[in-house]
Amino acid sequence: MAAVSAVSAPLGQARPKEQVAKAASIDVAALIAERKRVLGYNCQLNYPWQPMAVVRGEGQYLYDHEGRQYLDGVNNVCHVGHCHPKVVAAAAEQLATLNTNSRYLHPTVVEYARDLLSTFPAPLRDGCVFFVNSGSEANDLALRIARAHTGAHDVACVDHAYHGHLSSTIAFSPYKFDHAGGEGKAEWVHRLPIPCAYRGKHRGKSSDPAVGAAYAADAAALLDGTAASGRRVCAFFAESMLSCGGQVVLPAGYLRGVYAAVRAQGGICVADEVQVGFGRVGSHWWAFETQDVVPDIVTLGKPIGNGFPLAAVVVRAEVARSFDNGMGYFNTYGGNPVAAAVGQAVLRVVRDEGLLAKALSVGGALQAGFRAIGEAHAEIGDVRGMGLFVGAEIVKPVDFAERARAAGLRGDLAQAGAARAEAERLAGEAGSADRRDDAPPAPWKDLAEAIAQLMRERGVLVAVDGPWGNVIKLKPPMCFSHADVRRTLSELEAALKLARPAEYSRLCEAPRPVPAASRFAVEPLAAAAAAAADGARHSKL
Repeated sequence: MAAVSAVSAPLGQARPKEQVAKAASIDVAALIAERKRVLGYNCQLNYPWQPMAVVRGEGQYLYDHEGRQYLDGVNNVCHVGHCHPKVVAAAAEQLATLNTNSRYLHPTVVEYARDLLSTFPAPLRDGCVFFVNSGSEANDLALRIARAHTGAHDVACVDHAYHGHLSSTIAFSPYKFDHAGGEGKAEWVHRLPIPCAYRGKHRGKSSDPAVGAAYAADAAALLDGTAASGRRVCAFFAESMLSCGGQVVLPAGYLRGVYAAVRAQGGICVADEVQVGFGRVGSHWWAFETQDVVPDIVTLGKPIGNGFPLAAVVVRAEVARSFDNGMGYFNTYGGNPVAAAVGQAVLRVVRDEGLLAKALSVGGALQAGFRAIGEAHAEIGDVRGMGLFVGAEIVKPVDFAERARAAGLRGDLAQAGAARAEAERLAGEAGSADRRDDAPPAPWKDLAEAIAQLMRERGVLVAVDGPWGNVIKLKPPMCFSHADVRRTLSELEAALKLARPAEYSRLCEAPRPVPAASRFAVEPLAAAAAAAADGARHSKL
């Protein structure tokens, strides 16, 4: 793993000695204990088996308290890179000048709103912007506007979607309400199936309009049933690509079909671009443009502030006028001068540094590399994405029967028997939820988590998500380079070999010895980390 001096500084500036000493002296165990004591008891922590004490960021890299460098492959909050000098300078200059609420006249927020609108197609570019502080706030406000415009109350959403942590947005976030601590689906929420061309009801290629039309028809039928029951949908909320849903690229024509069905019943359409927008797809500023649609409302967050609390709701003019009902709108910090200065700086960096074109080039290389590795590793069942939004499904290959035959030819009867038994088990598991002949292999959550753990140990950060927890996802800062792609692919391939469970490795052409302390061949992982991975955080293979 690459390392940096504990005294190196972002932007080439010297760091105060006391800051260096403070970072180097962090007692991680004590910090974890104190965090658990004083922060909310269910506050999440990345890599809970071995949390990272991150003290510095620069570009696409993070650095921990011991000076170790990590290639950040998943932090899409810092869209143009950690501590981009132009963004830092804009924030510092405005903070040193003035920061107050948005009910005073500030030229910067007006200029930023104008420039942000210019990135949208008509008629959104002729609409207006409401500034808020987070994607959750943005989706909550979008719901208020939709209800004001339509007079309806209900919401349609996509299964396993996440639209925010507020009470209102959790209610139409199956990612939350359908899991531990959730209250289940509310009567006013109507859930549409995930339109996944790999693992869903209608299979094929996401580029096939027939797949998109089939999913859109299912959605329209569900909406018709909702209307027949006397309920009215005010809005359809959907990410333009599904993030928590498993890095799913919507099939061609899907949004066009669903938008038409929603609008036919008097509802409006909301594109949640919090995670997938702002040039990440490479071909366009906004991911909804890849579907050849224009929503009525677009919600923005995370990347537009590059880590500073900034989010927005972009609204078509006629819809926004419905919200102008006599109750004035005010958000204390939404669009404050510092936030506006930061947002304007981020927007200029995206334009000036050609980051859309870079996302298209670098993201294309990343996907091509994943697919090439998948040719040699059947554990990669599907690779999907656009630009720097990439996911890979980790699956349990049902190829043990062939390996059993080969083992039998070698006279290794014990290995052949084990292979046959494993083939039967996996075949049954793969078909447990889907008995069709074209059912994809079973999701392999444990292996996906082991890969992410190993890559983290080797200095590359990725995440795992999706309905079955088996999708390796990458959505790195937009400054990610071709060299970063090569490193990511190298570490992915190494992790695939190291993380194979023992019973699978025995059947591979070049099996690796598995330490007795762990079912994972996890060198150079510490035994404690391996034991933790083998415990309650992972289900038994």
